[in-house]
Amino acid sequence: MNLPLEGVMSEDASVAEQHDGIPHAPDATKATLAVAAMGVVYGDIGTSPLYTLKEVFGGHHPVPVTPDNVLGILSLVFWALTITVSLKYVMFITRADNKGEGGIMALTSLALRTPGLGQGQLWLLSALGIFGAALFYGDAVITPAMSVLSAVEGLEVATPAFKPYVVPISIGILIGLFVAQRRGTASIGALFGPVMLFWFATLGLLGLWHVIGNPDVLAAINPWYALHFFGISPLLAFLALGAVVLAITGGEALYADMGHFGRQPIKRAWLWYVFPLLYLNYLGQGALILADAAAVKNPFFLLVPEVLLYPMVALATVATVIASQAVISGAFSLTSQAIQLGYCPRLQIKFTSEREKGQIYIANINWLLLIAVVLLVLMFRTSSNLASAYGIAVTLTMMIDTLLAFVVVRALWGWSLGKSVLFLAFFVVVDIAFFSANVIKVFDGGWFPLVLGGAIFTLLATWKRGRALLYEKLKYDSMPLDAFIQSLAYGGPHRVEGIGIFMTPDPAGVPRAMLHNLLHNKVLHETVVLLNVRVEDVPYVPDAERVAVTMLPEGFFQVLVRYGFKDEPNIPAALEMCAPSGFKYEVMETSFFLGRETIVPRARVARMPRWRQVLFTFMFRNAEPATAYFKIPTNRVVELGTQVEL
Repeated sequence: MNLPLEGVMSEDASVAEQHDGIPHAPDATKATLAVAAMGVVYGDIGTSPLYTLKEVFGGHHPVPVTPDNVLGILSLVFWALTITVSLKYVMFITRADNKGEGGIMALTSLALRTPGLGQGQLWLLSALGIFGAALFYGDAVITPAMSVLSAVEGLEVATPAFKPYVVPISIGILIGLFVAQRRGTASIGALFGPVMLFWFATLGLLGLWHVIGNPDVLAAINPWYALHFFGISPLLAFLALGAVVLAITGGEALYADMGHFGRQPIKRAWLWYVFPLLYLNYLGQGALILADAAAVKNPFFLLVPEVLLYPMVALATVATVIASQAVISGAFSLTSQAIQLGYCPRLQIKFTSEREKGQIYIANINWLLLIAVVLLVLMFRTSSNLASAYGIAVTLTMMIDTLLAFVVVRALWGWSLGKSVLFLAFFVVVDIAFFSANVIKVFDGGWFPLVLGGAIFTLLATWKRGRALLYEKLKYDSMPLDAFIQSLAYGGPHRVEGIGIFMTPDPAGVPRAMLHNLLHNKVLHETVVLLNVRVEDVPYVPDAERVAVTMLPEGFFQVLVRYGFKDEPNIPAALEMCAPSGFKYEVMETSFFLGRETIVPRARVARMPRWRQVLFTFMFRNAEPATAYFKIPTNRVVELGTQVEL
């Protein structure tokens, strides 16, 4: 269960700057990208003020409202944002890019390039990365439910009469959001940045208005208040971490979305705009709570003047929809990468923009997410109840990021052991503190993202293992290509006009489809192409490196087509690129021969447990046909079936 290991990392952290996407762009362009990043990158963390302090002071483990406690919590929020988001992600982990792309898949690929790794170490790193990716789907379910519920609950502040309608309204908004996914985000994506720009400005102004009335809350920036809070109430402070972590949920998204905007725009947007305004709102909520302890029931919306309450609910709802859109799009992107890297069966992917490769829609994932989100809203019904399920998956993902980053800085960046351990210890202590504080939520709802993540991890690992066994079996049953070609020199089957293309995972062996064609039709085309598709551990492969053609005797060609894990596979387009190498692709003279294997579970001496064999067989049967996935003309395809025992 390991990712492809091709390629050697030729750049360290200092060179990573050249992948910022726009290294020579003018400041105006960088500013535009920084604004656009706010709509995608910071949507999740930008809606955290809706529920964080509400959960701290009024959740399942409420913190009593005293001046020391309020300043202690505000200090914890500031330093959580500073250490985890600013230092760990913005200043450090974003430097670990894979050709400009970020995210846990990219980080895993970098870690797997460590020279001298054994099979056990490869498996462990792969398992960590894939489990972290699986946990993202839990976040993609919880974030829309939590965010939209929190925004709509603002109506209760206006009048309790709206309380019975919060859940139905939230479900209606969520259904509309998921139904709209098939149309793509190209038309509304341009609005995300300006809307979130206005949202953060509103957050800052609301906070500033109350901070002016009680400027003493500014002292919370001093870490002494956080330490004092732990000193006087260690158990209460530990439990409070489970709610404080809500302030940093979404922080990992800035690394995952780095490829869309570049490191510098994301960094500038956070340090100079998002972070100051975000924390100013937290300070304002703290000032309000100190002035009126009853405000803990919903400190965010009670910041708002009564006359602006309904417009603020509308703005908050729009902001939460944008935050939800970001994680939904992230789930589509992650699924596409998992397919390319061989961890997920082929699914139908619709590209919703003619200009942007990253704008995709996967119907299967969309409807499964919608069902899960609606069930979650119906199960928990309030944002306070849902907060029990929120945080545990995020903190575990952040811990995995730290561990993988440790491997990268030690093995690929050449850091000394002492420096690497110091880095690991500093961030892991924070990650463990947040994770352990969230473990107590498991029985109150935290089980949901863990169960969902575990189920998805099982699916991904089963598919990877099953495919490896299938390829191993096909390779074992095939005959060497060299020997087969040599035998043709002494006479062989009748050769017919045209081109026969056989897709194969092993270009050095004779594909099963070719052997079956010879067995039944007893003919061979004048030109035979053995086509091998390989997915590299880089986001994109340049067109100049897309194909490699090897000319063999007796009219045979080996064609290697390389894609990155974010490329869109298109076999006919790739074959058109082979002309300079001696192979000319003519679609009307070509037949594609594909093997369609039928998996037969092995009753004895199986290399996978029976239940995993059944699961893999089900996934295999329901995978999208290779013809559609690789955009092969269906009227030029011949499929030859065979049974394979795993």
